[in-house]
Amino acid sequence: MPYLLNLAYLLLIAAAFPYLLYCRLRQGKYRDGWRQKMWGDVPRRRNRKVPCLWLHAVSVGEVNLLGPLIARWEQAHPDWEIVISTTTQTGFALAQKRYAPRTVFYAPLDFTWSTAAAMHIIRPTLLVMAELELWPNWIAAAQREGARVAVINGRLSEKSFRGYQRIAGWLRGTIESLDLVAVQNEEYAARFLALGANSKRVHVTGSIKFDGAQTDRNNPTTKKLAALAGIKESDVVFLAGSTQAPEEALAIEAFRQLSPQYPDLRLLITPRHPERFDEVAKLLDRSGVRWERRSTLDSKRHDPGARILLIDVVGELGAWWGRSDIAFVGGSLGRRGGQNMIEPAAYGSAVCFGPNTWNFKDVVQLLLSSAAAHVVKDCRELQTFVERCLREPEFADELGQRAKELVLAQQGAADRTLLLLQGLAAAELTRTIPTPAAMKQQRSRRQAG
Repeated sequence: MPYLLNLAYLLLIAAAFPYLLYCRLRQGKYRDGWRQKMWGDVPRRRNRKVPCLWLHAVSVGEVNLLGPLIARWEQAHPDWEIVISTTTQTGFALAQKRYAPRTVFYAPLDFTWSTAAAMHIIRPTLLVMAELELWPNWIAAAQREGARVAVINGRLSEKSFRGYQRIAGWLRGTIESLDLVAVQNEEYAARFLALGANSKRVHVTGSIKFDGAQTDRNNPTTKKLAALAGIKESDVVFLAGSTQAPEEALAIEAFRQLSPQYPDLRLLITPRHPERFDEVAKLLDRSGVRWERRSTLDSKRHDPGARILLIDVVGELGAWWGRSDIAFVGGSLGRRGGQNMIEPAAYGSAVCFGPNTWNFKDVVQLLLSSAAAHVVKDCRELQTFVERCLREPEFADELGQRAKELVLAQQGAADRTLLLLQGLAAAELTRTIPTPAAMKQQRSRRQAG
């Protein structure tokens, strides 16, 4: 099976090569980290004599959720070394920025040779994968090195579940071997169990994303950014975050219609993908409205009269949400399935999003059942929502307060996850390659639960 997977992966890469080449040449994607991805040539640990926690986060969202867990782990286990791997360029850049001086690198692709090489270099005590990472060769390589493997903040949407069911025979052994599956809710737990996870190792912890949410609007980063942009206390900030086409155009049109009547209104736009920054800039040029880029705020090109700001810097959206009065969470009017609406809710913004939010189904259900957010289906409804928030500030305040209270009530998942991981870490694990007899004993213990 491992070699069949290698062949399948190579065929997929070959089929996708024209697209990957196009993205590399036109958008700057997929340029970095190929030695680490293809060959497992990852950085060596600073001290291989101490225990190691290897955290893997695919992209920006998963990288952000690691913060609360890292803080708690290092407070409880200062003698451990933490290393962090990511898959995307944006995730890698954010992890380096947020978690330095810890070692950050690109994760190996799920080939037998790359995963084995990376594992032999790192030799983690625990390999912890955020949300939904089920890579057979990678997990097997970790266990051959004597590591325990956990999935945390696990989620398994109905769409993903149906996809995994089609290859359940291939994945069952991998899922059965997981030492811990800490999931966000009972629905996800049931799906992992249906795919073969050991019932004794599946635990419902809630979502760590609630723990990582900042609630203080007066935090230093938000205040600094607001001052840099010249945002005054009297300004009403409408922030469209993590957007995809055509959501930016809808936000701009809503601003164009409302700004003559509400001169204190300001619009901030943060596209989900950095390669779309220039595309949105051209859209703003055609709009005829004065605007500027976040990247020019501290330069001579800064335009203090601009009422629209294009946030073209990765990793700042979380802080910008803290200055938003009205928030539209993107990726929800198209096919992406929504983006993280917890951050603006935690700040007490008046939150809205589109109807396509299946990636955050449980969070959306909580918000809507508490009357703490609104769904907008098109440009007209988005404009109507923003206008109501402007015309009835008490409506916006009450909506935001309910959202903030809900987020605070949901916190605690990071502490529950920490306890479960500490249970794995307490086991006596050898830091050398196990003998065949030892490997057989480890497999027997896992199968016994």
